Amino acid sequence: MARPLSEEKREAILTAAIELVATQGTGAPTAKIAKAAGFAEGTLFTYFATKDDLLNQVFLEIEAELAAALLDGYPGDGSPYERTRHLWDRLIDWGAANPAKRKAMRQLKVSDRVSEDSRCRAGELFQEITGVLEQNLADHAPVGQKVTYVAAILDTLAETTLEFILRDPEKREHYKQSGFEIFWKGIAR
Repeated sequence: MARPLSEEKREAILTAAIELVATQGTGAPTAKIAKAAGFAEGTLFTYFATKDDLLNQVFLEIEAELAAALLDGYPGDGSPYERTRHLWDRLIDWGAANPAKRKAMRQLKVSDRVSEDSRCRAGELFQEITGVLEQNLADHAPVGQKVTYVAAILDTLAETTLEFILRDPEKREHYKQSGFEIFWKGIAR
């Protein structure tokens, strides 16, 4: 009889994959991932049929964690500025607390190893966030401005802000505030 799969082993493999994808890209060998997790390579393939399955799962896990973090404590009754600032603050705080996940996610987003199905599933995780961002910007951004365009600007500015926070952690709050103000004023009508 086959042994039941262990959630701890699965999590150890995912954690090791995140670290190695962050430092070595999607070309990180499965043997190194398994070794970093503390298992034989065969154990990795007990949990993930292929390397692409593993990479797609890593991508989805990170995206799900980020989506949940952005909405945690969301102030639905706040002003558009306050609600958008909440999303920004959560994005910056999550990124600063999870540098390996952020780097792995950047690698995976541009990888052809992440399937279209995984990309669609990740997009579904952010549907609510896209909706609230669209609502928040309805009276602030130019009419007809695509929320996907504005979200891409927000993401790029967040990456820049996080890089400066990494260089100078003592100025974290300054960069977080400045980055948001640049975004908010930059997209105004």
